[in-house]
Amino acid sequence: MSHIDLKTAPKREDRLNACIAHGSTICEMAGAKGKKSCLHNDGDRAFTQGSICLLLPALAMLNTLPDNVVLQHSAIGCGSCTHSQNANVRFGSGIRQGKPKDGVWLSTALNETDVIIGGESKLAQAIIEADRRYKPFSITVVSGCVPGIIGDDIDTVIYQIQPEVNARLLPIHCEGFKTKIWATAYDAVYHGIGRTLLRRGEQVDAGDGLLPFKGLTRLPNTVNLMNVSSMGRIDELELERLLKSLALEVTIFPVFAHPESMVTATQAALSISTCPTHDDYFLSYLEERFGVASLIQHMPIGIENTGLWLRDVAARFGREEEAQVIIEREEKELKEALAQFRPLFEGKKVFISAGEFRALATARLLEEIGFTVVGIRSFHHDHFAEVEYAKLAESSSGDYVIDIANVQPFEEANLLRRLKPDLFLGHANGNGTAAKLGIPTHAIYHTALAYIGYKGVFELARRLHRQLKNPVYNRNMMLLGFVGWFLTEILKYIELKLTVWRIDR
Repeated sequence: MSHIDLKTAPKREDRLNACIAHGSTICEMAGAKGKKSCLHNDGDRAFTQGSICLLLPALAMLNTLPDNVVLQHSAIGCGSCTHSQNANVRFGSGIRQGKPKDGVWLSTALNETDVIIGGESKLAQAIIEADRRYKPFSITVVSGCVPGIIGDDIDTVIYQIQPEVNARLLPIHCEGFKTKIWATAYDAVYHGIGRTLLRRGEQVDAGDGLLPFKGLTRLPNTVNLMNVSSMGRIDELELERLLKSLALEVTIFPVFAHPESMVTATQAALSISTCPTHDDYFLSYLEERFGVASLIQHMPIGIENTGLWLRDVAARFGREEEAQVIIEREEKELKEALAQFRPLFEGKKVFISAGEFRALATARLLEEIGFTVVGIRSFHHDHFAEVEYAKLAESSSGDYVIDIANVQPFEEANLLRRLKPDLFLGHANGNGTAAKLGIPTHAIYHTALAYIGYKGVFELARRLHRQLKNPVYNRNMMLLGFVGWFLTEILKYIELKLTVWRIDR
């Protein structure tokens, strides 16, 4: 039975035996293939810091959907991250659809009374009001922690209220307390999409365990390109360029795709992942239920990985020779363009912090352009990354630190003080620790900047070259931080002396 036949998606600790706490090295991780006992679930940290809630990545995906209202069934503070995400929604809709558009999100704003008596009636009223006021194609009902704790059944509410509204209702379960691996949010969103937006036509029993849809038309040269907001439009265009050079038509799911168009994902000849961490749940469902073949290895970041990714796609269509010509041309042009940057990069040490696949793929990219990787911190680990660790161990000139940690900035700070890298790449909201230590930082993900494919390699190298030529900003930040701390300590000392003086008087 498919996981999507269940009411909620299973947590990744159970489905993938994923872990969030492990200290190792690249060589040890490469040699740990198949030895699950070497990694431990949850971990036994003596001290742990707050992590990211499932709602953040889930809302980042859902708020991009056109003609959709996001209705959060939760305390009102749970939607606060939507305010910062709306800039990406406006930018993304503007560049794709020609007109910036805000995401629409509402909240049932559960309070203390609702916790006692339940919030199901409040949710039903909110759905009816959202449908009446906005007249959307769909309403995604996102369940936070409170409904999960008090037992509100959003699926039953949706089942009962659906005949009364025109909008399609999608239940999305994001109860953050159920898992420590926030990448489960991708599964939760895909779970809701799979259960509600891919059901078109009459389903028939094929007698072989598959349940295809009667009258389903296969599009032989069309591929699904998956993006859960880990790429901006500039990266989408780069991958579209490469895929179209193989005479393939590309449809992109799910971000910024109209909910009504989601069903076309069942008609493609191939679904292509850009990150296995994001996509394995949905792609396995498309393959099992609709017979859509899937490709779920390699993240097209860096020279080698982009070539491997493109070769794998071409092999599915018997176009290996065309792919080889494209790869040779692209790599030759790129390596000539990168020559100007290498002298500055040679010998520079770099530390990378991100989701597992982006961190590992970026590490390989940085090695390719001349950097020396001294450490990687991945937010979680599962078996999909085993091949990536093997590739890095083979290409690296020496061993280095691997830290599996769901954020945990104190661990990061200790590693950075010990390893003393010349450059730090991490998410924009996680670069503060390194910046305060005087280390030049660069955002490992930004929807307005190129990271993917051959263009991404050159653009990232150009940005890093410009930054490393003048790292004064971060050094000044460290100096200002020290001055601020010193002045604070002096003020504390003066305040203490004044207090003692008053007592003596």
